[in-house]
Amino acid sequence: MPGGLVEGVGLPQQKSLDGIVFPAVVYPDPPVAFNLSRFLKSIQDHKPWLEGLLHSSGAILLRGFPVSSASDFNAVVEAFGYKELPYVGGAAPRTNVIGRVFTANESPPDQKIPFHHEMAQVPEFPSKLFFFCEEEPACGGETPIVLSHLVYEKMKQRYPEFVERLEEFGLLYTRILGAGDDPSSPIGRGWQSTFLTNDRSIAEERAARLGMKLDWIEEGVKTVMGPIPAIKFDKSRGRKIWFNSMVAAYTGWKDARNDPEKAVTFGDGTPLPADIIYDCLRILDEECVAIPWHKGIAALENALHNLACSFSNGLC
Repeated sequence: MPGGLVEGVGLPQQKSLDGIVFPAVVYPDPPVAFNLSRFLKSIQDHKPWLEGLLHSSGAILLRGFPVSSASDFNAVVEAFGYKELPYVGGAAPRTNVIGRVFTANESPPDQKIPFHHEMAQVPEFPSKLFFFCEEEPACGGETPIVLSHLVYEKMKQRYPEFVERLEEFGLLYTRILGAGDDPSSPIGRGWQSTFLTNDRSIAEERAARLGMKLDWIEEGVKTVMGPIPAIKFDKSRGRKIWFNSMVAAYTGWKDARNDPEKAVTFGDGTPLPADIIYDCLRILDEECVAIPWHKGIAALENALHNLACSFSNGLC
C-alpha cells in the first residue's frame, strides 16, 4: 500500500469472489490535510498500484478524498492520463459540464436505467469509466455494478445454447433517432448530438466509420448497428466476458419512436427469447453491488452498470 493511499474494507455491500473483494475501496492516508493537489500527485505517483488494484478487482471506489466539484473531478480524471474517447454513437443525452466531464444521464429521475456496458453497441467503447457524485441523492440513485465474467459464466451454465448463438451471430441493434434530443427518453439522444454534427453527409461518414447503417425516414433516421459481438475475450485475464447492451435495449429502449423488443435481435435478425432476457436481468440483479453514493468518485473498467434512479447532477 503506497504512502498517501490505502486500500480499505468493511463496506457491507462489497462482495468477495475467489478471495478478491469487489469493488476495492481506496482511502486517503492519512486523511488529515489531504488536499486536492496531494491527491493528484498520489494518483500520478501510484498509478501502477491503482491500475493493478483495478485489474484484480474490476472497480475502485475512491472515498474520502477532497473532490467537491466537477472541476476537481476533471482534474482527477486528467491526472490518470488516459486517452479520451469522444462520445460518438451512444444513446443517452448528456451535457458537457467541463473538460472531460459529462452528465451521466438526463432522463426523468423516476426512470430506471437497465444494466449495460457503456457504448457496447458500437465498435469503439471506453475501457474505463469514472463516476462522480456532486450532490448525494436523498434516496436511491445508486449505480449498481456487476462483474462481466461472472455474468458470462452464469448465463453459459444456465443457457448454453443461447450463449452459443450469441457467440456465433452476435447482436443487431436498431434505434430511431430524431433530430434534437428528447429529454423525456433515456435513449433520447438525437442524431445531431449522436454524430456531433447537423450535416447529414458528415453523420453518414461518422456512422460508416462505426460500421453503422443509416436510413433517413420521416421521424429522423433509423440506425442499424451490427452484427456486433455480444461476448468478448478478455486477453489480460484469459477469460470470456459478457459485453453487450442486450438487456438494456430489450427492456429499456422505449420511447415515442422505439419499440424495445425490436431494438435488439440476434445478428441474423431473429428475435431474442423474452424469458431468457428477463432471467438474465434477474442474474444481474442478484450478482450486482449497489453502494449508496457519497460525495466523491469511483473508477471502474467497462463493467456492467446501471443508474437505478437517474439524477440530474450525476457526472461521468
